[in-house]
Amino acid sequence: MIGKLYFWTMRMAGHPHALLVLAAISFAESSVFPIPPDILMIPMILAAPHRAFLIAGVCLVASVLGGLAGYGIGYFFYEQLGQPILASLGKADAMAEFNTRFNDLGFWPVLIAGLTPFPYKVITIMSGWTGLPLGTFIVTSIIARGMRFFIVAALLRHYGAPIRDFIERRLGLMFTLFVILLLGGFYVVRFL
Repeated sequence: MIGKLYFWTMRMAGHPHALLVLAAISFAESSVFPIPPDILMIPMILAAPHRAFLIAGVCLVASVLGGLAGYGIGYFFYEQLGQPILASLGKADAMAEFNTRFNDLGFWPVLIAGLTPFPYKVITIMSGWTGLPLGTFIVTSIIARGMRFFIVAALLRHYGAPIRDFIERRLGLMFTLFVILLLGGFYVVRFL
């Protein structure tokens, strides 16, 4: 099953709508969707390394726009939408205390969440709910998400063939590591 998914995403890289699907996933991941765009971005770059920076750029723009949607959920709809999303991640009770600490830290939470496997949507919603200055949020999101996506794109473009061979030979191990990182990010969110 994992192999079929991997080879499907590799074939998807050449599909005319692949960038639109990637943009939709990147947008949704920044506000509500639990799966990071890397799961599609990495195979797309491996299949078409000459498009690495275009793919990273689509991820960046869609992710920042999705982050603004998450910020809007927190700012305008925290009670109706943001609180249930954060409650499902186990964060509802800690919000009042977190509000003050979050804004005191400024851009650091957004930068860290944008660069790491930490669920970025949690920070986007919290940024809106706590009233983090919108300019700080946007600039930090561009820096963090840009670094994350373009560093991965540069590495895959430069070392693509050997990395692709490594992934294809060790697909089960790579998938296991990805799941561990994803679950680790959710664990950190739960106990933050």
